[in-house]
Order: sequence, then C-alpha cells, then structure tokens
Amino acid sequence: MRSHEVTQKAPLFKPDGTLREPGWSRAPLQVYARAGVKAPKIRLKEWDYYLVIGQGFSVALTIADNGYMGLNSVSFMDYTIPTSYDKSAATLFPMGAYGLPEDSAVPGVTSFSNRTVQLRFDVREGTRHLTGHFKKFHAGQDFACDITLEEPPMDSLTIATPWKEKPLAFYYNRKINCMRARGWVQVDGVRRHFDPATDFGTLDWGRGVWTYDNRWKWASGNGIVEGKPLGFNLGYGFGDTSAASENLLIYDGVGHKLDDVTFVFDKDDYTKPWQWTSSDGRLEGTFVPVFDHATKVDVGVLCTDGHQVFGKLTGKVRLDDGLVLPLKDFFCFAEDVRMKY
Repeated sequence: MRSHEVTQKAPLFKPDGTLREPGWSRAPLQVYARAGVKAPKIRLKEWDYYLVIGQGFSVALTIADNGYMGLNSVSFMDYTIPTSYDKSAATLFPMGAYGLPEDSAVPGVTSFSNRTVQLRFDVREGTRHLTGHFKKFHAGQDFACDITLEEPPMDSLTIATPWKEKPLAFYYNRKINCMRARGWVQVDGVRRHFDPATDFGTLDWGRGVWTYDNRWKWASGNGIVEGKPLGFNLGYGFGDTSAASENLLIYDGVGHKLDDVTFVFDKDDYTKPWQWTSSDGRLEGTFVPVFDHATKVDVGVLCTDGHQVFGKLTGKVRLDDGLVLPLKDFFCFAEDVRMKY
C-alpha cells in the first residue's frame, strides 16, 4: 500500500527546492514557504477553491494566482434544470500580488476585488466565512453570497506530491471535507439557503509548480451516513504518487486511508453510470450522474478540457476497524480534467 504518512511538522522543501518528504498527512504539517520555491515564479500556481453543495444547487468560489494569470471565478449549478452559470475575472501576471496565504489553517483573509467582482474568504477559529458579489452575473442580475462553513477539529487530507521528470515541480494540496454550511446564495434574484443539517462545503487549497501537460481524476463528497458526517477525497493520475495516494475517507472527524482508486466511465458520454473501485476492496459503488459541468478552453498554450460530473453514489465503504457503511444516493462529484498551462 502506497501510504507514507507524514507525522512531524517540518519545512516542505529541502534547501535545493525539492520536496523533503513526499506523502500524506491528516493536517498541514509540512510548512509551505513561497521563498523556498526554486522553480521560476511565473510557473507557481496558488489557489483557494470552495465548493458548497445545497439541496439541488451548489456554488463554487475561486481565487487563483497562477503566476502569469490570475483567475477569480464564480460558478453556480442548478441540478433541477440542470444547468450552470460561470463567470471569471482575469488579471495578467499577478506573480504573488494576491498575497494568498502560505498556511491553510491559520486565521486570515484571502480576497480579490475589482469593479466587477469581490470575493473574500475570512478564516477564523472554527469557521470559514465566504462572501462574494459579481455584477451582471447572469441575465443582467448580480450574484451575491454569504456563507459560513463550520470547521471543527477533524482530520483532513494533505499531500505533498513530486514529479519524477521535473525535480523542482511539486504539488502541495489540502482538501477539507465535512464543513457544515449555513447562509445563502443569490442568483437571478432568487435567494437559496444552505442548511447545516444537510449541506456541506469543501476546500481545495493548492500550491505548486506543475509540469505543462497533466490529466487527473478527482472525486469528493460529503453527507450524513448513519447519523454521522462522512466525507471523502479520491484521486489519481497527477504527479508521482509512489509515496502515497490521495484517497481518504473521513467519518465522524477521523480519517481512514485507502489505497488506489479507479473510476471506470464512458469518455464519450460522461452522463452514463460510472463504476468506482479501490484496490484494497474498501470502496465499491455505482455513480449515477445528474449533471456534467463541462468546460473547454483552447487559447494556444493554455488548454483545458474538463468534466466535473455531479451525481449520486450507491455502494459501500469500509473503515479501518472493519465497519462497513452503506451509501445510498450519496451526492458527490467526480471529474476528469486535462490541463495544459
């Protein structure tokens, strides 16, 4: 099993800029410092991405400094139609000017503001407060949101991943699941509310220097199973994961590590059912899509072809102590993305 767990706090980088200890941890123990990156700063990618899923809808908020381009985005998805609305505000060569935090856990503010969009992620002790406003987001009407995510003490998935072919490339990523959501989002003049009894948010916090062309699979979900919160982060295909996979179940705040996970799906029709399996037999299920949030961009050197597919998972998972938890129509997403940038 590829599962090297980092258990001691230490710098992320060696003096030469390579990763000191590739592997995963239950908390962000490896200390990221922008000054330790030895690759060209124009290749450095830093982002905070929040996805909050309600009953029949969701919102995604992103602040990203990708070196030569900043991207500040709002996506709203309505699964009852189904459809999505996406808007972004781009800037050229921010090169660290956004001041994104070097630590995903400490209190502080991540924000972006111009004449069109304002996004603010306020991290406090035990909560994350997300606010946003986007002028003329859809049908001439503004987008707005005010969401609070509860973040009690609990395990999360943090992973440090290198690339064999490029020693100074790295990916340091933290996924926080099971954050109960309260608040609202307003689109087309309609205000929809999040209920912390049923609704959750996820954070994807990433810092890294990648190789140019990558393709990955990622799945994530949160819900209530047998009266307790269950979340998961699953993925593969990105970098050299020989030290550890990024597959983790979180049940009632405790992480349960999985080995390799495979998604079997129709690459010509992402809306057909998928089969999910793990090599250790601890995850088995059928994922039935309800909406394919597809994006495609091709502007020369920058190319993205992505399918973020939302749907319902029915199957089972097995925890470290052998307890088997049934999943029935567990709402989540899985994505297949190729990106060149």
